[in-house]
Amino acid sequence: FEELKVGNTTHLNGDFFTDMWGNATSDLDVRKLLHGYNLVSWNFEQGVFQTNPTVISGFVATKNTKGDHIYQIALYDDLKYSDGSAITAWDYAFSILLSLSPQMEELGARTGRPEYIRGAAEYRKGNTQILSGVRVLNDYEMTVTVDAAYLPYFYELGLLNFQPWPITAIAPGVTVKDDGNGVYLANEDASAGESVFTSGLLKETLMDPETGYRSHPHLTSGPYMLESFDGTTAVFGINPYFKGDSEGAKPSIPRLTYTVAYNDTMIGELEAGTFDLLNKISSAQAIQQGLALTTGSREFAMSGYPRSGLSFAAFTESSMLSEDETLRKVFAWCLDRGAVTNGYESSYGLEVSGYYGIGQWMYSLMNRTTAFPIDETLDEEQAQAQRSAWEALNLDGMEDYSLEEREEEIAQAVRLLEEDGWTLDENGAAYDSAAGGIRYKEQNGELVPLSFLLVYPEGNTAGALLEEHLAKPLQSAGVYLEVKPMDFSEILADFYGQAPTGADLLYLASNFDEIFDPAENFRIAEDGSAVWGASGIADNTLYDLAVDMRKTAPGDVYEYCRKWVAFQERFSQTLPLLPVYSNVYFDFYTSALQNYEPMKQVSWAQEILYAFYGDAPESTGP
Repeated sequence: FEELKVGNTTHLNGDFFTDMWGNATSDLDVRKLLHGYNLVSWNFEQGVFQTNPTVISGFVATKNTKGDHIYQIALYDDLKYSDGSAITAWDYAFSILLSLSPQMEELGARTGRPEYIRGAAEYRKGNTQILSGVRVLNDYEMTVTVDAAYLPYFYELGLLNFQPWPITAIAPGVTVKDDGNGVYLANEDASAGESVFTSGLLKETLMDPETGYRSHPHLTSGPYMLESFDGTTAVFGINPYFKGDSEGAKPSIPRLTYTVAYNDTMIGELEAGTFDLLNKISSAQAIQQGLALTTGSREFAMSGYPRSGLSFAAFTESSMLSEDETLRKVFAWCLDRGAVTNGYESSYGLEVSGYYGIGQWMYSLMNRTTAFPIDETLDEEQAQAQRSAWEALNLDGMEDYSLEEREEEIAQAVRLLEEDGWTLDENGAAYDSAAGGIRYKEQNGELVPLSFLLVYPEGNTAGALLEEHLAKPLQSAGVYLEVKPMDFSEILADFYGQAPTGADLLYLASNFDEIFDPAENFRIAEDGSAVWGASGIADNTLYDLAVDMRKTAPGDVYEYCRKWVAFQERFSQTLPLLPVYSNVYFDFYTSALQNYEPMKQVSWAQEILYAFYGDAPESTGP
């Protein structure tokens, strides 16, 4: 077996370098194949970050008089890129500088994730060329200083989750220097005049659709190298210089191909050998077909695991829905989450009312599927008090927009519309519910209709369910909603604020990173308000709750969960997006793929390092 053919229902968008232009799940998988040697790694069993022993040979954490936390890091000297060139502390410093640079922001990248580093805010704004919070002491030693203003931080060690990026491929002619006050970018040729590091240079090296590092990274540090990408299918070969992941695991499967798979044909294609592995399957029909294929089979196997993410409808900034919380609640009352979930997921999904997935550890605690972490050093009375506090913590305070009957839910939506002044018809006369049609409101001397557009990815069968269980109920309340398919890349571009589609709602799904920090979804507007993503929905209270959640001392699980619940309650009330469901994922694959256990990793691209091809095991089922 020389090749593993992998299919996923999410199209490859081509963001294979970084998530700063988008974070579609398939692109995330590719990035984990191509880029490696992160300073820290996620321990799935313990649910914590730890230093990566494959990368870090020494690690010391101290605190200065300002309260900053300073991490001194020593790297092994045998880390290499896929061409055999050395990876040093300068490469990690470059990745941090690049991810904060104003030049990247000029290209539409979402910069600023490492803004917790001392001096990062001023560097990002272009007020200084030196990033004082990062020091390179020598080729294999560096320090990173986390600003006291961002502490405590629940996932603090995760703040060091940097990986090396090759400056020769991304910014040729540029080098990283440190004269004692911090790192900065300079011309490799000191005699050159103007700075070589410009947005123009990055546009040339990153954005070219055929050769740019954004979609065709040719020099990488992960277990695999990109051999080709034609816009739909990516092919990968083993990186011979890859030292191993945090546990020393290396790939054994020589070649991978990764492409889109469609729900209505994928199981047949698996059986025919077109695919060897189908990843993150969520369609009930495809799951049922896959279960029928794998049950009692020697040739095919399956794995199921809860999703750390959800499906949702995102509001766009150009829509009046972004400014009107009442209208968003009208949509929530009219949406039959249960029917959409059952129609697409059957028994494999669960409707949600907040910003969470059923695979997240916080939800497992609130759902009582994971035992409460009780401090073993406490005496019995104290332990009981801690246990009682946990038992009192739940999601019952969330608004789920659910009543006994669908008619009551739609009636609630109508009451909200009338209270909000949507009481006119197209002629300006009183709206007649019996006659139906679209409701209007007079604003600035004009009649404004309740007419909206929702777009969903082409090929996604959820469109018919949204038509039946959202558009029709809205119509009965006097709201017109057009539901139509659109190219997935166009929807993502709108979602990330790059190119508006003209839609009011974008039907998408998202999976969460190991660090759950929804404060990062906000941007601070010119008037100081905290705005959710690209939606334009301002909610300072929700932002404050998100910041409060992340500013929990590491290890204080109860306090983090208490704040997580408060955040979810507020989220369900203000609806920055319209949650629909979370679900159980299924992977179906040839039985020759052995030791493949996707639940142990965030991505199949990480778990594939532990898998191998072998003879199919003997059947143990009927």
